[in-house]
Amino acid sequence: MRQKTLSFLKPIFGIGDVSNNNQISNAKLGFKLKNRNLKIVLFSPFLFILFFLAYLGVVAFEIYKSGNNLYKSANLLLDSFRNQDLSNVKQNLLTAKNYLLDLELAYNKIKWFDKLPFLGNYVGDFGHIINASKHMFDGLEVIVDSIDPNLFELDKSVNGSNSANLTDNKSGFLVKIFPSIVDNSDQLIEKIGLIDNEISYLNPLDYPEKIGNFSLRKKMNDYISTFGVLNMFASQAKTLIEVSPYLLGFESKRNYMIIFQNDKELRPTGGFITAYTLAKVENGNFEPILSSDIYDLDDNYTPTIKAPDPIIKYIKGPYTLLPNLRLRDMNWSPDFKESMKTFTDEAKKAGITNIDGIIAIDTEALLKIVEAIGSVYVPNYGEYTSQIISECNCPQIIYELESFASVEGPVVWSENDPGKVVFAPENYDDRKKIIGPLMNALMHNAFNLPLEKTPLLLKAIIDSLVEKHILFYVFDSASQNAIELAGIGGRIEYFQGDYLHINDANLGGRKSNLYVTQEVDQKINVLKNNEIEKIVTITYKNPEKYDGWLNSILPNWLRVYVPEGSELVSAEGFWEKVEPYSELGKTVFAGYFELRPQGITKITLRYKLPFVLEGDFYKLKIQKQPGKKPFLYRVNIGSISEEFDLSTDKEFSYKI
Repeated sequence: MRQKTLSFLKPIFGIGDVSNNNQISNAKLGFKLKNRNLKIVLFSPFLFILFFLAYLGVVAFEIYKSGNNLYKSANLLLDSFRNQDLSNVKQNLLTAKNYLLDLELAYNKIKWFDKLPFLGNYVGDFGHIINASKHMFDGLEVIVDSIDPNLFELDKSVNGSNSANLTDNKSGFLVKIFPSIVDNSDQLIEKIGLIDNEISYLNPLDYPEKIGNFSLRKKMNDYISTFGVLNMFASQAKTLIEVSPYLLGFESKRNYMIIFQNDKELRPTGGFITAYTLAKVENGNFEPILSSDIYDLDDNYTPTIKAPDPIIKYIKGPYTLLPNLRLRDMNWSPDFKESMKTFTDEAKKAGITNIDGIIAIDTEALLKIVEAIGSVYVPNYGEYTSQIISECNCPQIIYELESFASVEGPVVWSENDPGKVVFAPENYDDRKKIIGPLMNALMHNAFNLPLEKTPLLLKAIIDSLVEKHILFYVFDSASQNAIELAGIGGRIEYFQGDYLHINDANLGGRKSNLYVTQEVDQKINVLKNNEIEKIVTITYKNPEKYDGWLNSILPNWLRVYVPEGSELVSAEGFWEKVEPYSELGKTVFAGYFELRPQGITKITLRYKLPFVLEGDFYKLKIQKQPGKKPFLYRVNIGSISEEFDLSTDKEFSYKI
């Protein structure tokens, strides 16, 4: 039998005879070994992949478990804030921090994946989110530590209160803890900066727009933008935080005059002054006392200051017989402090006394706040939203406010008494009633806003401050200095270098600034002798049709502020222009033009700067006019070209 087997195997292995048994055995063994090695070689990648997937599965489960625990604890933390159950805030915060630590430990097991292509970006982003969360919890801990000594007292005051006096109890508590929060402001500002640094690495475009019904990309953009603006503002606002107890009435009651500037009828400091509210602020609480129309205030005022020539010439109306400045037109200086000094001095003669300062707010600020809140219901006036409506192709709140601010139809003043209105449209006088109730409703909604919407509201307020839709002028010198350092005083500033401020004034009484856009091109030429020549082109466009109310011809008085001593070479596009003059430490190029609906107007200024280029760097500061939306600016100098939307004041340094 054995012989048969060997004989059978002979042709397969090439065996000569039975005497070669050892050769047969070795050949047979070699064949088996080769096949086994081949199987091991072929099977090893699958083993590695299985092991890798098992490892990922274990780590993914750890991340999911820790993340889920963190999510639940964060919700408990939010609930404790919402319910003013601050006795649990500290414990919930500690629990959330512990779960975040667990999440970080799990993440560290895959941290090395951030070196991988594609997947590495998301792993790296996850690490930045964890770091940002750690800084956020640290910031919350700073706040909680500030209020810790008063937790028991807060619980008694809040839990034992009814809804009628809950706000007062909160305010009383704020009086006690506010100094502690101010004392810790440095730490809070530092944490905000660290959070902003971490989330600035995230790119929302790397992520899907939506996951189910959740708008992921929008939410990412909201938070990145919020902390970016908050960090920029916080770094400038240290002194403002220090004087905030004074401004917010924690030391004693403050009285403010809040003026409503209609930016759709643009004026030098942000808009035509259409209405005002007198309000008191005590322990952080806002309470309107009186709201009225600016024309009512003008009725109690005897004009004594000669009006600027452009106002007399182009507004006409009451200035035809008496060319003295009305209160409503006293924000003529582009420097808010200078305008308000004149305004408050003259308003005293009309009965506005015992105020601590002026707060100016425009329609764009109200729109931003309503967008963050969602909608605002004003008793007796209805609901206000940011929804675009067909009546004006604009937000509903803007349409309604413009309806109050300018009821359609002519207003006729008396020839014998230019301050007296002898004819006005029906319900003309009703517009004064909305401002106080609207402000009160906004404050109420903001104070009772769900905590998850707080970042959006905070961003809306800070954006409004940074973009100059809210301005402050107060009589206390230390507080005013802090306001100016924070950049919310609307000042025309000194700058060592090139400077540009473009200031427009609508002198027609219509609201056509609602649709007007603006583009600014600066071409900077360094000549052979290092002299600097600039060509500034300002393009105004109105894309909408004429309607005779919100959109009609825009009669615009333009002033361009440049470094003092600049020499005008040529000016094109003005219907009428004046000789250059000095004001506020600048040289001013000014003139008049009109922009029609669906029209375009270009103003081109060529001028030489009063200094030569020294060194390798060219410095430029551009100051935005209050009330304007972000408009497109372009700067070209040599081979350098930069394009941006000017949303706030900016400084630049270009290497030549």
